[in-house]
Amino acid sequence: MLKVKDIIREIEKYAPLSLQERFDNAGVQVGDVNQLATGALLCLDVTEAVVDEAIQMDYNLIISHHPLAFKPFKSLTGCNYVERCVMKACKHDIVIYAAHTNLDNVSGGVNFRIAELIGLQNIRILSPKKNMLLKMVTFVPEAYAETVRNVLFNAGAGHIGNYDSCSFNLKGEGTFRANKKSKPFVGEIGELHIEQEERIETIIPAYRKSSIIRTLLSVHPYEEPVFDFYPLDNVWNMAGSGIVGELPESEDEYGFLLRIKEIFSVECVKHSAFTGKPIREVAVCSGSGAFLIPEVIAFGADVFITGEAKYNDFYDVEDNILLAVIGHYESEVCTKDIFYTILSKKFPTFALHFSNVNLNPVKYL
Repeated sequence: MLKVKDIIREIEKYAPLSLQERFDNAGVQVGDVNQLATGALLCLDVTEAVVDEAIQMDYNLIISHHPLAFKPFKSLTGCNYVERCVMKACKHDIVIYAAHTNLDNVSGGVNFRIAELIGLQNIRILSPKKNMLLKMVTFVPEAYAETVRNVLFNAGAGHIGNYDSCSFNLKGEGTFRANKKSKPFVGEIGELHIEQEERIETIIPAYRKSSIIRTLLSVHPYEEPVFDFYPLDNVWNMAGSGIVGELPESEDEYGFLLRIKEIFSVECVKHSAFTGKPIREVAVCSGSGAFLIPEVIAFGADVFITGEAKYNDFYDVEDNILLAVIGHYESEVCTKDIFYTILSKKFPTFALHFSNVNLNPVKYL
C-alpha cells in the first residue's frame, strides 16, 4: 500500500523543494510520512475547518499551497489557528504538506496553469532563476560512451530550453595504474595503462546532482569513475518567477478584464488606468507578484495580472502597462487542480478530494 511519503515524493518530483524561495517553508509541516496513506485533502490554505474535514473523511494527508507553519514556533499552546491546527493534526496522526514557491517557480506550475486558463501561447518564464545549473564532466571508455550518455539523459541531464540530449564529447587518452587492492575493469595490476576514452560534458539542474551521481555509478564500467561538477552562472529558463505569453489575437483592455473576471470568478478586479493600447503580450504572477513590475515593463508586456499589489504600484506603472489585480486567493486557487493532476496520473485509484471549505479570507460587500 501507498505511504504518505510516496505521495509527497511524486509532488516533489514535479516541484522540487530546492526551487522554493529562501523566505519560504514548503515541505512537510507536521506528521509522520511513513504511515500508510488513507487519502489526501487538497486545499490552498490549512484552517481548523480543513483539518476537521480531513478527520471526518478519515484522510491522513492534507496537501496545501500555502505553508501552515510559516514562522518558527516558540510554544504550542493553541493561542492561534496555526497552533490549533498543528495540535489537532498531531492528535489525529494527520500529515500536513505544502508546495508553495517551488510550485510557483517550476515550469508547468501555478503561473503556467493561469496562462492555460487565459489561453496564452508561446509561454516562457519572465524572471528565470540563476545559479541552479551545473556542468557535469565524466570520462568513459569509448565503447561505453553512448550507453552512459543515454542513461544520463534519461536521468534528467542534457536539457537546454526546448532541447534535450545535449552534450559535448571529446576523444582522448586516459592513463591509470591499478594497485594490488584494486579490481580494474581494464589494464593489469601494477602496470601503467592507456585507455581510449571520451570526455562527456552535459548540463544538469543542481537539485538532481545526487541522483545523477547514483545513476552514473550504476552504469559506468570503471571501479573508480572520474566525474566533476562546475557551477554555472547561466540563467535557467525552466524555473523562475512569473511568466509571459501571447494571446492568439489582440483584445481591448476592457473586454480582456471582463474575461479575466469571469475566468477566475473575481468579484472585483482592481486595475490601473487604461493605456488605450490593445492587449497581446500578457505577463502573469500568482500571489504577491508586484515585485516583478519593473521586469514586466522592461519586457514590454501590455498587461500584468497578479494577485496583490500596493497602492503606489498603480501609480508606478504609469502608462507603460495595464496592471490588473485579481486577488491572492483567486490567483492561486488553481493549485488544487495541479495537485490533483500530478497525483491522479501516478496513483489513479488513490483517494483525492478537493476541500469544500471556502478558504478565501477576503470578503466582498
